[in-house]
This record gives sequence, structure tokens and C-alpha cells, in this order.
Amino acid sequence: MTRSANPMRGEAEFGIAGKTVLLRPSFENLVAAEEEIGSLFALVERASEGAITVAEITAILWHCIEPQPRPPREDVGRAVLESGLVEAIKPVRAILAQVLQGQT
Repeated sequence: MTRSANPMRGEAEFGIAGKTVLLRPSFENLVAAEEEIGSLFALVERASEGAITVAEITAILWHCIEPQPRPPREDVGRAVLESGLVEAIKPVRAILAQVLQGQT
């Protein structure tokens, strides 16, 4: 990773295959994630109910990785399982909070 995440922009970091990647919730990244997993508002609701899936966590993380190229999706999924759901959901929360609150 070349620079640290800026939490004021909703950015976060996540470890994948021994490297820390930058997660950026850009418009393009979020639209791509939404095309795959459906409404982000619905995802927020499912997450608040504890009903978010490993596939959804992996998808939102994978779509928000910057800069390109992204690592293989399987590596992201493996990192989710290796870190544990409690750790993996932290950057997802930061991304979803940015979606709901906008830039400050």
C-alpha cells in the first residue's frame, strides 16, 4: 500500500495475503458492489441484524480495493476467514458509515 487510509473519506485498510490494502468507497467501487450484492441500504439493515454474509463482506471489500489491480477474490475471502468476521466487518462498517453519512 502506498498511502494510509483517510477515515474522513470513509477509507479503511485490510490485510490480504500478508499485505495491507487500501479500501476506498468511491462511487464507481460502490456501484460495482451494489450491482453484485444489491442495495447498500439493504446491506446496512442486514448487517445491523447480524445477517450479513461472508460473501457480502468479501464482495464489498474486494470492490473497494484501490489502487488496481485487485488481488484474486479468493485471496480476499481467505483473508476474511483468517482474520475472523469481527475483524473483517470493521472496514465494512467504515465503508457503510461513509455511504450513509457522506463526506464530512
